[in-house]
Amino acid sequence: MSVAPRVVVVRRRTELEELVAHHGTMGQVGFFLSTRGRDLAEVRDRHEATRAALDTVTAAIPLDWRQGAVERADLDRFLFAPEDIVIVVGQDGLVANVAKYLTGQPVVGIDPEPGRNPGVLVRHPADAAGALLHDLARGRLGLEERTMVEAVADDGQRLLALNEVYVGHASHQTARYRLTAPGDAGEDQASSGLIVATGTGATGWCRSTWLERHSDLVLPQPAEARLAWFVREAWPSPATGTRCTEGELRDAEELSIDVASDRLVVFGDGMESDSLALGWGQRVVVRRSARTLRLAA
Repeated sequence: MSVAPRVVVVRRRTELEELVAHHGTMGQVGFFLSTRGRDLAEVRDRHEATRAALDTVTAAIPLDWRQGAVERADLDRFLFAPEDIVIVVGQDGLVANVAKYLTGQPVVGIDPEPGRNPGVLVRHPADAAGALLHDLARGRLGLEERTMVEAVADDGQRLLALNEVYVGHASHQTARYRLTAPGDAGEDQASSGLIVATGTGATGWCRSTWLERHSDLVLPQPAEARLAWFVREAWPSPATGTRCTEGELRDAEELSIDVASDRLVVFGDGMESDSLALGWGQRVVVRRSARTLRLAA
């Protein structure tokens, strides 16, 4: 690279940091945990493991490279630059949280607690960070192009996700809408909402739905340009049907949802705080995004 890249380290507050922020002192945290049958030492050890991983990653960044850092709670206010290299230190879900804010920047997932996390997206130990950064800078590190999903409302609102998009009632009560799938004339439905998932998300919420209904649908692979969708707990009534409750979206196919409730929400990857709000009569389409997550192999 002709210009030294900026390495942005993404993290989220540890459980210990959250507890101290809530309870005020370490003593109060210890007392609270004891009332829940938990040990402060275990929570402290996990905190120290994360801090050690962050220190190792930071020390591995070349001195002549620029550095940045952002916490999960501040991602929606952080400006990523096109030349950034993003290092995510935490759980797999943190990679999904940051993916929606990127535009092609390479992502390295670092697991601070090997053996505790599945390691699907955070695949590398902290002490590999230096070699990974140098290989990325020299174009010698392979990058996986992970498919993403997007929801676009008729008023211009747009939301991206790596795992899945949820459309439904904010409190997961009954949502009413008209669903139109590729090749289908459309159906009025009342349900607990619907999810549209990528191959990355096919190991999570989507898979639990797939297993519960014993579906014959073949779930997509992470890099596959295909999405799977499921309606949750569709309710049959004289005005609503259950004929169209699962399927797939290939290439440029879309799932169209016309809102028939006072308010529905759309959120991605479990981040309910970052959602789209839709009113009666609005339409949202869900489809494969042209944007992908570029994940270090």
